[in-house]
This record gives sequence, structure tokens and C-alpha cells, in this order.
Amino acid sequence: MDAISCIKERRSVRKYEEKIIPHEVMEEIIESASYAPSWKNTQIVRYIIVEDREKIEKISQECVLGFEYNTKTMKDAAALVIVTMVKGRSGYEKDGSFSTPKGDRWQMFDAGIASQTFCLAAHTKGVGSVIMGIFDDDQVGEAVSIPEGQQVAAIIAVGYPKFTPEVPKRKSVEELISYI
Repeated sequence: MDAISCIKERRSVRKYEEKIIPHEVMEEIIESASYAPSWKNTQIVRYIIVEDREKIEKISQECVLGFEYNTKTMKDAAALVIVTMVKGRSGYEKDGSFSTPKGDRWQMFDAGIASQTFCLAAHTKGVGSVIMGIFDDDQVGEAVSIPEGQQVAAIIAVGYPKFTPEVPKRKSVEELISYI
């Protein structure tokens, strides 16, 4: 699959078949996602794959701040990918000072790029995904015992799609671009 087709065809998938994603497939997706660019090649993003149905249930019930749409999506997924970031590296100098006025927010750029790269790689393997952001970071971190020095950035629900969602209306290039 060429890159442009992958970008244009990938959809946020929220309904999945009852089918397990083999570890080999997940590892191939992560290997591809590891090529996502990062601040000074710090490669701060880590992936915790949650397959345990009890843990998925706990996260979907207790960690999504009452957002039932996420609860339903999570329960239907084959797995949840907890995307974490190693704190204090992206956007920092070796002496611990910030490299840009964005301060510690730069790590979210790296996590976002890595999450999108993960989703594109998953799409090439026939695995559907949706990135979710409505959750309690601390509760999710506690539920999956994230390592010290890491912070939860996103949750990606994954599974084999029940169907391919329609392409949502896109803004025209004229609406998106300006030249000065």
C-alpha cells in the first residue's frame, strides 16, 4: 500500500470483529511505528498492549470520565494500546532546561506523531484503530501499572474492523491553505 492511499483510506474504527490480533502482527505494527520522528531522536513513546478482558473492562468503566462512547468502543476492541511517554526528554536540553517556549508540551507532539504512525501501520495490516483522549491519565496509569517516569498520552482501541466507515466530509484545500 502506498503512503498516500494509506493516509486517505485509514478510518477511525469503533466496531470490531471478535478476533484476536496475533502478537506477531502487533509487533510488526510497533516496529513500523518506531520509525515515527521524535524530538532529537529521543524516541520517548512506549506501548502497553492490554488484552486482558478484565483490565479492558476496568479501564472502560472506571477511567473514561463517564464518556460512554469510549466505554462502548473499548469493550468491543480486541485490545487497548496505552501510549505512554518517557517524561523529561522531549523538548529538553541535557541540562534539564527547555529547548523551546513550548516547555514540556513538546512530548505530546512526539506522542501524537507516533500514535498516527501506529494507526497507519495498523491499517496496512488490516487492523482498525481509533485514538481516544477522554480518560483520566492517573487512573489509566494505575490500572496498567505504567513504569515510573512515564505518563499516559493516549489510548488506541484496536481490532479487525466489522466494516469500513464512510469517508467523512473533508475541507477543501482552499479552506486549509494560505500563502503569504
